[in-house]
Amino acid sequence: MSQSADPSQYVRTREKGGRDVTYPDPPQPLTVPVYDNHAHLEIEDGEEPLSLHEQLDRAAAVGVAGVVQAGGDIDSSRWSAWAAASHPRVLAAVAIHPNEAPAYAVAGRLDEAIAVIDALAAQPRVRAIGETGLDFFRTGEDGLAAQYESFEAHIALTKKHGVAMQIHDRDAHDAVLETLQRVGAPERTVFHCFSGDVAMAEVAAERGYYLSFAGNVTFKNAQNLRDALKVTPRERILVETDAPFLTPTPHRGRPNAPYLIPVTVRFLAVQLEVELDELCAQLAANTLEVYGSFED
Repeated sequence: MSQSADPSQYVRTREKGGRDVTYPDPPQPLTVPVYDNHAHLEIEDGEEPLSLHEQLDRAAAVGVAGVVQAGGDIDSSRWSAWAAASHPRVLAAVAIHPNEAPAYAVAGRLDEAIAVIDALAAQPRVRAIGETGLDFFRTGEDGLAAQYESFEAHIALTKKHGVAMQIHDRDAHDAVLETLQRVGAPERTVFHCFSGDVAMAEVAAERGYYLSFAGNVTFKNAQNLRDALKVTPRERILVETDAPFLTPTPHRGRPNAPYLIPVTVRFLAVQLEVELDELCAQLAANTLEVYGSFED
């Protein structure tokens, strides 16, 4: 997406492949509203793609009061900042994704890209740097130096602007924790789509990090996430969609969206053996503690 393009247009499209691309029916609304802590609404998906307005209206109708829209490159970060500035139910996170950092570095544009993130982070409704971090699954040895350089630069920006940080961590648990300890973690550090185990969750709890759980916590093969959830202090738990990805069971593989957050929240309540309204109130309070009010 160029700067001259209509900012409301999708930045990119998710491949449909052979999956079911119809959006699931809305779940039963929550009585106590919550927030989607991480979504990519700039990505077009579904047989009949939803506009940003439609996404937000569907979410509000089931008790999802707002969305933290996350960027991963220059274009999606600009879109995220635009969405937050244009819609009172959206706050933004901006960053260069760890899998994008090596490409910017090879092109000699990593410093330029980080400077764009720095400028965007000064906007009042940009409340987080993210998603940033390390990804050893998709990036080989030749890209690790750029990932580390980018991650550490984003940590510095987080502290400079006094915002939260959303971490992308894939197959890099020890390295991410070591980097945060060595460089110094921001005051509000969130592991987006937490993918670790009990041991990692206990380290995170000890250090005061937040763990954000997505729809994959409902997957049959994700017992590690359910175990980690149970040892995480309630005041450090967040919930997200990572839409349009990680649609919770029983809709796995179909397009995800913020209006499906209640499916995951109800699952978390069962796992934690806590009343649904009580958990919703805690999740909402945690979100506002991390990102501030959506009304400011």
